[in-house]
Amino acid sequence: MKNILVINSGSSSLKFQLIQMPGQDVLASGLVERIGQQSGTIHYKSDAFNTSKEMEIADHSVALKEVTNLLMDPESGVIKNADEIPAIGHRVVHGGASFSDTIIIDQDVKNTIKRLFSLAPLHNPPNLKGIEVAEEVFPKATQIAVFDTAFHQTMPATAKKYAIPNELYEKRFIQVYGFHGTSHKYVSEKAIEKLGKENSKIISVHLGNGCSITAIKDGKSVDHSLGFGPVNGLIMGTRSGDIDQSVIFYMVEQLGYTTKEVSKILHHESGMLGLTGYSDLRDIEREAANGNRECQLALEMNAYRIKKYIGAYTAGMNGLDAIIFTAGIGENSDVIRRMVCKDMDYLGIELNKEVNSLRSKEIREINSDNSKVKVFVIPTNEELEIAKQVFSLVTE
Repeated sequence: MKNILVINSGSSSLKFQLIQMPGQDVLASGLVERIGQQSGTIHYKSDAFNTSKEMEIADHSVALKEVTNLLMDPESGVIKNADEIPAIGHRVVHGGASFSDTIIIDQDVKNTIKRLFSLAPLHNPPNLKGIEVAEEVFPKATQIAVFDTAFHQTMPATAKKYAIPNELYEKRFIQVYGFHGTSHKYVSEKAIEKLGKENSKIISVHLGNGCSITAIKDGKSVDHSLGFGPVNGLIMGTRSGDIDQSVIFYMVEQLGYTTKEVSKILHHESGMLGLTGYSDLRDIEREAANGNRECQLALEMNAYRIKKYIGAYTAGMNGLDAIIFTAGIGENSDVIRRMVCKDMDYLGIELNKEVNSLRSKEIREINSDNSKVKVFVIPTNEELEIAKQVFSLVTE
């Protein structure tokens, strides 16, 4: 039995789970929020203990040290000392062309993650910070990186190459990389289990503040909506999703925006926020129900974009066995699921509206009995998927 600590380090947050493998038992989990701000919050939960406390959390080092204290505390703890954690798995968003699998972290790995900052500026810097802090706090533990991009390394050239000069692909590595790989991998494996067939054609729809959709054939990613960076594809909380490149040139050349300003708009001020003034879908659904036409239209646009990708990926795979809805919005918004699946009978997709409206943390099938395509809601568990990959690596 091995205790695997999984760390997902964000710009101002640190999410963690301590998982005992191979039994997959979650010993403790939690979230540190508002790191670097005046008042932060630590949420911590184990079988016997559940607490939240507010305190100033100056940086990620303080955050992880507080988490470690809770893990080893006589009252709240689940371990006696840091040596009981032999391996730590880190979520890293962008692995570029350098990493196609889970890897033990050394200085070369850290240098490469740093070189990729420009491709995932919101994610890779705090991911690396989490690694460096964990090396301080757990000096004896093996540090392991699990990359969001790794699952999509199986995409064929027809899907991953852009129609630009080959030199930019071959020498500059400009291509579709894909993201949310640990999530898509985890939920697709669960769907394959439910389908009970090895040869399968699945579309996984990951909907949160960041959104992506993946075509998965026989358990392998064959196409994906996010590309070189995590900003295109579906409409997201603050990110634009697909946009005509000419718009960017027009904003710079004719409207006088700098490229930095355009990047800020597309990453932080677009998507549902740009359309409605809200980035949280719960607020948008509430306002839409109260008659706010901007919010109603934004929901319609959001669903329509997803429907287009479902149609394209179904054509690309020449069929469809199942659709998966996952992540915060996918798991909890019956409104989005209903809007996406509406008028999709040509593809054999039909919801059971009553089952769709039910809330549950379990895997569930929400299609009608007449639906030719299974529609699943599968709660994602990226931390467990990371722990599985880490455990597999350290026990080889």
